[in-house]
Amino acid sequence: MKKRFLLIASLVLALVLAGCLQTPTPQEDSAEPPKTAVSEKKPGGLTVHFIDVGQADATLLQFEEFALLIDTGDWNSTAAVDYLKKLGLEKLDIVVGTHPDSDHIGQLEQVVQDFEVGEVWMSGNASTSNTFIDALKAIDETGTDYYEPRSGEVFDVGSLQVEVLYPEEITGKANEESISLKLTYGDVRFVFTGDAGVKEEQAMIDSGADLDAEILHLGHHGSNTSTSTAFLKAVSPEVAVYSAGMDNSYGHPHAEVIAATENAGAEVYGTDINGTIVLETDGKTYDTNTEKEGTAVEGTNRCIDINVASSAELQEIEGIGPALADAIIKERPFEEIEELDEIKGIGKGKINAIKEQDLACVGE
Repeated sequence: MKKRFLLIASLVLALVLAGCLQTPTPQEDSAEPPKTAVSEKKPGGLTVHFIDVGQADATLLQFEEFALLIDTGDWNSTAAVDYLKKLGLEKLDIVVGTHPDSDHIGQLEQVVQDFEVGEVWMSGNASTSNTFIDALKAIDETGTDYYEPRSGEVFDVGSLQVEVLYPEEITGKANEESISLKLTYGDVRFVFTGDAGVKEEQAMIDSGADLDAEILHLGHHGSNTSTSTAFLKAVSPEVAVYSAGMDNSYGHPHAEVIAATENAGAEVYGTDINGTIVLETDGKTYDTNTEKEGTAVEGTNRCIDINVASSAELQEIEGIGPALADAIIKERPFEEIEELDEIKGIGKGKINAIKEQDLACVGE
């Protein structure tokens, strides 16, 4: 397996796009595999911390002498770093930034600076945000190894097997091309998909990968842009966890996702209701403990994002039938609700009714 030192190229691209290009220090390519150690040790215990970081993502896995962090919380909060320090951690073997949104790599810069990080994994998609640029600078300045995993790759990290489910390649769709992983520890399996959408979930299914897992981290904070019925069937989770902030403006998690997941037989936990959720397993059985008691419920500010919603979801919007829903899908993306008047059959009166209903939105 080749180490892909594309960090400098990504940094150059991001800085060019941001209008602040500087000359980076050259870095040699290497054919060495990732530094992650391969061990023949049998499972001795895995603890998974679904950290409460508000409307963001951060999950820590601790096992044997290893620690793996998937996403690093939001840019405007130190909750993820504070939690790691409270545990007394000094080293992280792998830090995965599933995609460059600031609610997933928000504290990556600080994580790289404050901890001994073996490798950072990112998708390769770039962003012009300061959060992304500062994270890449920190990786480069600290000499931290950088890797872009691709579907089909499998790594052994101690007793944990890490299988990359997505992406096979990148095209600039940052959310959709989130790094998606299946983690296997003994007989207990986990699936993480970042903000990957329904189409990407279907691509994972179509790839023929074995998606069956006991624990599923719900995509996109429990949004209806992820977690299709087909994907739930393929994963068949016993436990599902979503990461979301209380009373967030996106209405996460969405009611249909919670309902579908529960109907699939999974017990649902959320960081908005339950705080930090800690799952412990010996590789055969597992126990789930929550910081707070509570039952996951739909978000109170739910919206239907006209740029990603399905035809059925669009038809929940006032005055939108099948034909108009299809027209919206054909003409999107839109920057604001008012642009719907470009579609024949949607006039100012209908737009006013849509806005009064307060269900349609142009999401993140």
